[in-house]
This record gives sequence, C-alpha cells and structure tokens, in this order.
Amino acid sequence: MCSYLVKKKVKKTQQKEIENVTNITGVRQIELWRRDDLQHPRLDEVAEEVPVALVYNGISHVVMMASPKDLEYFALGFSLSEGIIESPRDIFGMDVVPSCNGLEVQIELSSRRFMGLKERRRALAGRTGCGVCGVEQLNDIGKPVQPLPFTQTFDLNKLDDALRHLNDFQPVGQLTGCTHAAAWMLPSGELVGGHEDVGRHVALDKLLGRRSQEGESWQQGAVLVSSRASYEMVQKSAMCGVEILFAVSAATTLAVEVAERCNLTLVGFCKPGRATVYTHPQRFEQLIKISPAIYIKLQDLFIS
Repeated sequence: MCSYLVKKKVKKTQQKEIENVTNITGVRQIELWRRDDLQHPRLDEVAEEVPVALVYNGISHVVMMASPKDLEYFALGFSLSEGIIESPRDIFGMDVVPSCNGLEVQIELSSRRFMGLKERRRALAGRTGCGVCGVEQLNDIGKPVQPLPFTQTFDLNKLDDALRHLNDFQPVGQLTGCTHAAAWMLPSGELVGGHEDVGRHVALDKLLGRRSQEGESWQQGAVLVSSRASYEMVQKSAMCGVEILFAVSAATTLAVEVAERCNLTLVGFCKPGRATVYTHPQRFEQLIKISPAIYIKLQDLFIS
C-alpha cells in the first residue's frame, strides 16, 4: 500500500466487500474444456479483468480495464504520466472501494491540481488494448513533452540478464498466460522491481507509480516491458523522466517519432542476443567503443 493511502470509515455491511478487494490476487478458477477432451470439464486459472474508475475529488475521470491489484500504484502512475499531478505530494489521500460493476480508486487532489484537471476534464473510457487515454483532439496526439537529458550510458549486453528474469514479475501471467509486465532494470542488468497487468499501459503505470512513490531516480536504469512499444508507452515513460525504454516486441511509427523528439532511447524486439534500436543510440556503450566519432557527433547534436 502507498504511504499516503487514507482509509475512510465504512459501514459494517461494506467491510467484508472491502476486505475482499484488498485480498485479491488477480486470479480465479473457472470450468473449461480442452480440445482433446471435450467430454470432461476441468478447473483452470484465469486472470481477472475488472473496470477500474479513477475518481478525483468526487468526479470520475476515466474508466480502465485492469487487473485488480496494486491499484494505488496504478492511480499514482496514471496521474503522473498523464500530467494530472507533478509529484506524489499533489495527492492528499487515496482509497480503493468496490462499486456496482467494478472498483473505484478515490483520489483526493490538491486544490491547484484539481482546478487544472477540471479545465481539461474529459469523458474517457479505456480498454486493455486501448487507443489513446487523456486525449481530446487528434492534434493532441504526439504532442512533445519536455526533452529528456542525456545522463547515462548503458551496456546492451546487460539486457540479456534482465530478459531472463522478466517473467519473475508475472506470477499471474505464469498461471494464466494473460498478463504484461513492466520492470525497472539497473545498469547491471538486475531487475529491481516490476508489476504485471492484463493491460500493458496499466502495468507500466503501476511501475511508474511505485518508483515515484518510493522516490527512486530515473537516471540510473531503464524500463523493460513485455509488450510492444506504442506511442502511449513512450509518452508515459518520458513524462516521468525515463530515458531508455526496452520492449520485447516492436515499436509503432508514432512511438518512434515521439521518442525521437523527446530524446528517449527506444529499443524493440528485445530477445537474448538481439535488439533493434529505433532512436538515440548514443546512450549505449557499444556505440562509444565501436564508433567514437559518431557518438561524439550525436552527443553534440542533441546536447549542445
């Protein structure tokens, strides 16, 4: 639980429901049939997916489909990556409560941040394979964020170690084959924290929220995700100060364009011994060693 989580007083009739919410694992057993044995049903684990409404100061802002765990971190990460808040200090309280058809994360914003939210508030709805959250007009898509600094270099050889352990942060995925993961990778290749969700954007928001809540630096490491790299994944990462984003699958053209503009190093098709660098390769030590002249030219181009 986040340190600022504020529990509200509830009726005794609601207490059992709320206890069930806080004990959720994200997995349920259901009856199903295998292709080679349609006569005999069996029980198997299936990942849970529920509607989660983010409610700011009593006003519902967005409904996302998500795994019902680590929702405080999701709410914090979403608030940061969508520019609703600048830091965890802008949130005074948070509570996860059951609603009629799903869950609500009730968030108490500072007055200043709530006024800003009301000015740009939209009626939004998201899905796990969703389009663009927090965007009202087509012209808003791909809007550049503050250019990222170049504060670190990274050894691509360390990526293989991280890839071998990414599945460690997907206990629900190991049971069900139904989740994405987002994890923080140190320059050594060690993964020091990760989250999973049925939605790739939500998994990333959970990671961003947790690291922000714990006051961790964005300059010493990179984000590794088990999914493709969409525009929104790049935008969310850059909004929080992430300089390097590794994705197991491919990147989209808009993701590459946004990453180029905001100085984010975007890497796709990450497999053992393989990676495709789409933007800003000057952060990788391999380029420095192989072609110092190109490295210096790129550094001068983007830093000067």
